[in-house]
Amino acid sequence: MKRMTAYYLMGASMAALTLPTQAMAQEAPQDSSFDAPTIIVQARRREEDVQDVPAVINAVTAQSIANLNFREFTEVKSLAPGLELTTNANGIGGNARLRGVNFDANASGNNGTVQFYYNDAPISPGAILQQIYDVGQVEVQRGPQGTLRGRASPSGSITITTRKPDLNEFGGYADWTGNDIGTLNFKGALNVPVIEGIAGIRVSGVWDENDADRVRPLVRTAGAADPHARTKSYRVVGVIEPADWIKLEGSYQYLDRDAQTYDQSISFSEINPAAAPSPVLITAKDRRSIEENARIVNQRFDIYNWRAELAQWGQRLIYQGQYSRQQFHSVDNVDDGNLFIGRSINQVTDTVAKETSHEIRLQNEERVFGMFDYVIGFFDDKLNPPSDLTSPTIVRLPVAFGGAIASIVTTNIERRGRSHEQSFFGNLTAHLGEATEISGGLRQIKYKSDGSLRVNGNIIARDSQDLKKLIYNASVKHNFSPDFLVYAGTGSSMRPGINVIGDFNIAKSALENSFLNLPPETSKSYEIGFKSTLMGGRARFNVTAYHQKYKAFPYRVPSGVYYVNTVALRDATGAVTGTAQQVGSFNFVGAVPVEVNGIESELSYDISRSWNVGLVGSYSLGKIKGGNVPCTDLNGDGIPDNVVAAPSLADLQAAVGANNLSSCNVTQRSAFMPPLTATLTSEYHHSLSGRVDGFLRGLVAYSGKSQGDPGNSFDQVGAYALANLYAGIRAPDGGWEISLFAKNLFDTTKVLTRTTPLFTGFQQLGFAGQFANGRPVFTGPTAGSFTSTYTGATVTPPREFGVNVRFLFGSR
Repeated sequence: MKRMTAYYLMGASMAALTLPTQAMAQEAPQDSSFDAPTIIVQARRREEDVQDVPAVINAVTAQSIANLNFREFTEVKSLAPGLELTTNANGIGGNARLRGVNFDANASGNNGTVQFYYNDAPISPGAILQQIYDVGQVEVQRGPQGTLRGRASPSGSITITTRKPDLNEFGGYADWTGNDIGTLNFKGALNVPVIEGIAGIRVSGVWDENDADRVRPLVRTAGAADPHARTKSYRVVGVIEPADWIKLEGSYQYLDRDAQTYDQSISFSEINPAAAPSPVLITAKDRRSIEENARIVNQRFDIYNWRAELAQWGQRLIYQGQYSRQQFHSVDNVDDGNLFIGRSINQVTDTVAKETSHEIRLQNEERVFGMFDYVIGFFDDKLNPPSDLTSPTIVRLPVAFGGAIASIVTTNIERRGRSHEQSFFGNLTAHLGEATEISGGLRQIKYKSDGSLRVNGNIIARDSQDLKKLIYNASVKHNFSPDFLVYAGTGSSMRPGINVIGDFNIAKSALENSFLNLPPETSKSYEIGFKSTLMGGRARFNVTAYHQKYKAFPYRVPSGVYYVNTVALRDATGAVTGTAQQVGSFNFVGAVPVEVNGIESELSYDISRSWNVGLVGSYSLGKIKGGNVPCTDLNGDGIPDNVVAAPSLADLQAAVGANNLSSCNVTQRSAFMPPLTATLTSEYHHSLSGRVDGFLRGLVAYSGKSQGDPGNSFDQVGAYALANLYAGIRAPDGGWEISLFAKNLFDTTKVLTRTTPLFTGFQQLGFAGQFANGRPVFTGPTAGSFTSTYTGATVTPPREFGVNVRFLFGSR
């Protein structure tokens, strides 16, 4: 009942927004020559007005990216409510959430709920969620994808199209941004027609240096670095078009990013008055960390993308290929609770992922028999993402002898695996007269993978998959008039099961393995909506409602689950001397049923030629329906505990027995993101003289209340809004622009995620009470743990005031 009430309230509120709009329209002077802007998208592999596509598409144009000073790709989410884009702190991969579910790239595999495409070829989110520059357009396509391009993805896809050379005119641009919180950003491009009308080249690049999230250590030690990130990237694109029937494209992009960052810490007592006070109180606004040394992250990307097109007899044959090499290196202190002050106990991770994809497709340019559009093709993708990790185990001296580190035992872990995906796909659209269209598509997927996990050279686990699945997509739309259409659609999707990396227990239980090696996920989606163009093109009002059901959705527990971890003990030579059990914490994953219901709406209005306003809203609620999830359940009631400290090994063993961890049957949120989000944008410009225009722009991104992990009652997030303001002057023809801006204008500080108290696990030596040859005799070790008075957190970006200068010439 509450869910339906939320739908009605949102629909009513969006409809109510049309009332003042209509009033303004009646007052605005009528201008029959008003030329409303048309946004062209390629959601269905051909150029179409976004208002003609029977699906929800958020198009983020190059002009919008420049006008709003987007420097990081993650900022695109502010123009696509309901979309969350985040990068992992360790630099390996990134996460995209859309339509009530999420995907964590720290689990192996490359198929997310949202699939990314770079110039029409699939690519991992880690390569995209970087600095953004010289992009032509970004399209956020919502709903199941797969019968038209690349891979199947249940929630949507994000396509990134880079700028291509202009074959007829020399040109380019230069762009500089600086702000008051340590950012310097330079980007630009140069376009050269090598042979006019036939061949051209475009070179672009970015250099960015910033203070990352500005989280600094509470106690600065000698040699500790300030938080910073430096990105260097360039792209070279070439196009040859010797005749109308042939076109060749190729590009190479290099990106290198080095960063040193600290995880933000907040005193647990800030949110939990019953918690013990911290030695030093840290609040969210302080942006401080109890880490003494920064996490080191190095990322390097080499992306080769190529394309060939042949057109003849009204048909077009297209081949698209891509090879990417993504190299990650991170050094991360595992002493999260900072028990051993002055020491860094580092985990080192190295990954080199190589991926090659090929796609060949045939599609029409002229309608077959005057009524059919089609796309048929074949897709092939190979991925090889080996990872090496050195995992340290701390062995601690008895407290009577100071409790310092006796030794650090290093475990070498190797993850090896390959995957190969092939598919045939086709889509047919029938135009029944001028008003009605029926479309449908199929994709036959064949997927194989195999992998292994080695610990100190010994294989402790193997996994493999061999899957075949047929998925579908269908839609129908009807234009009641040239300015009003309704549509309905349905689609299915399949993602291979994932193999979760991070639990290196040498004595895993059957239950534990079930939360590490998951079966394939399938889903079905249904949606209905309308699109309308009003007042002679000045206004647009679109609404879509959808329902989606998942089977075996991979739900990753956000705050970690405590489990019994068996580790090997080694002497100074590396020889195994025995095993020991300790308390571990890991974000296990459960395969669960999920249902998602939502509504998405868009309203835009050009009040005049000089003033426009737009509002985009999304309500999406995904719920696990009676799913079996990993949990911490010490009292055995089948409900995830609200954990405020790590349990002792004895208490944990008593609760979990031989299973190593607990499981709970739950009905709860499937993604911890606000169900209701909205974005309001507006721009007003006015001529100040014949050579100068002035402008004022605004962007307000609203996030509603969000409920967090049921096992952590202290991570609830209240509603908030972030406002950006831009003001400046520009040339009437757009040849130059100078703007001042403020992002997070009101310095809103909101804790977005909050962990349970930070925790350090170790092996504790005991004292036998005697000495041998003048040296103490130690016993054990046994498991030990330390729970800090601080929690980890992520917080909204800091406020920034800045200036942006752009100069454009020629073809730009």
